[in-house]
Amino acid sequence: MTEATTPSETPAEVTDDELARAGALYYLVRWGLGPLARLIYRPRIEGAANIPRSGPIILASNHLSFIDSFVLPLFAPRPVYFLAKSSYFEGGGLAGWFSNRFFRALGATPVRRGAGQAALDALDHQRRILQSGRAIALYPEGTRSLDGRLYKGRTGVAFLALETGAKVVPVGISGTNDAMPVGAKWPALSPRVTIRYGEAIDLSGHGPASSGRARRQATDEIMTAIHALSGQELANAYNEVPAQNPVERLKQVLPHERR
Repeated sequence: MTEATTPSETPAEVTDDELARAGALYYLVRWGLGPLARLIYRPRIEGAANIPRSGPIILASNHLSFIDSFVLPLFAPRPVYFLAKSSYFEGGGLAGWFSNRFFRALGATPVRRGAGQAALDALDHQRRILQSGRAIALYPEGTRSLDGRLYKGRTGVAFLALETGAKVVPVGISGTNDAMPVGAKWPALSPRVTIRYGEAIDLSGHGPASSGRARRQATDEIMTAIHALSGQELANAYNEVPAQNPVERLKQVLPHERR
């Protein structure tokens, strides 16, 4: 799997039939790779009973390593869907075909680069998956933590939860940054991975999705729960992708909602 995409990318259209086929492939990959992954990483999985076996749910996890997106779908008790960069689905030849099928089998759906409306389009795509009664996984920090600290959450997860009524299951992952540190080409085979699922959170008491205050408070509640599960040091800042131009640098400096 790949690192969850940020709101700077626009989702390609994915039909219910494609999602259903991805779910079927998910089980094939799970039966094939799941036992092998369990043998290698001997995962400690705590609180799996906190994940409802049906209905819309959002797994909101910390993000330490590229392999987090393998670990979550392989060890979750139900299919979990991600957004992933379209380049992983569009390669040619046998390698491209295998990459396409493999990422779909893990529950990934492709998104294409975009701008402007792209953030709302990505949220709309994920909302449709939730409204179909499925589960999605997101990283509220937006991207991997390079220093192991837990960064402030962006409000997209809370927006989706408040908009759809889906509950949020906080997730704390540890050990994946040892198994595959940033910059490593292949995962190591010895570090043990731990996944802790917290109790499902109903965020509806914070207010409507249209309220910025509600989104911020709901996001902070999610991040507090993730912190309790992961035990990471708090960064008390956003995990910003390096600005590519002066306009982006200005946007990062000015107050704005991080989605």
